[in-house]
Amino acid sequence: MTIPIHNEWEPVLDRASQTESYQQLREFLKKEYFNHQVYPAMEDLWNAFDLTDYDEVKAVILGQDPYHGPNQAHGLAFSVKPGQELPPSLQNIYKELQDDLGCSIPNHGCLNAWAKEGVLLLNTVLTVRAHQAHSHRGKGWEDLTDQVIQALNQRDKPLVFILWGRAARNKKNMIDTSKHGVVESPHPSPLSAYRGFFGSRPFSKTNQFLQDHGQTPINWQIPDQPVD
Repeated sequence: MTIPIHNEWEPVLDRASQTESYQQLREFLKKEYFNHQVYPAMEDLWNAFDLTDYDEVKAVILGQDPYHGPNQAHGLAFSVKPGQELPPSLQNIYKELQDDLGCSIPNHGCLNAWAKEGVLLLNTVLTVRAHQAHSHRGKGWEDLTDQVIQALNQRDKPLVFILWGRAARNKKNMIDTSKHGVVESPHPSPLSAYRGFFGSRPFSKTNQFLQDHGQTPINWQIPDQPVD
């Protein structure tokens, strides 16, 4: 369970992997992957860092833990593999995207295009046992992802932290809001989307912050995938 990332994230993740917390997490994950069905697959575990390099991050969307159904999670928060049904939270994210920017809703739920635009799709917990939400919470992932947030916060180039829901909003005290942007709202899940997620305009607010700080805005439009 060494961290197979060889870009600008490498020193950040290398420091995190030296901690006692990560060593305990590593031993836990070895047993979990051997004895249970765990998502995402091991080869997809670090996709968020592989697709969005440290210096390329323009925005961070913080999720909680991966989808726990088969063939869904692939290492990016809120994203599902192509060909999978859209989870309810992602349906609501797409609805707000359309209402906010007029983007068309794509025919799939894979958010790789956002990752390549500089959106770090980071869950605070990167693994989950099949059909058991939050089953890997409190095992050490939070220490590692907190270090990731802190490393981004220390960066000179401003970025936007998009915080949806209580778990993500609890990270706000780690962010220097005099330097970085924060866009926060209730979570897009059906339980809370109507309490303030809809109408929160996170995508246009993020782009406005980036433009105000001399950066190219994010192209939030996700292309459709070819239909056979």
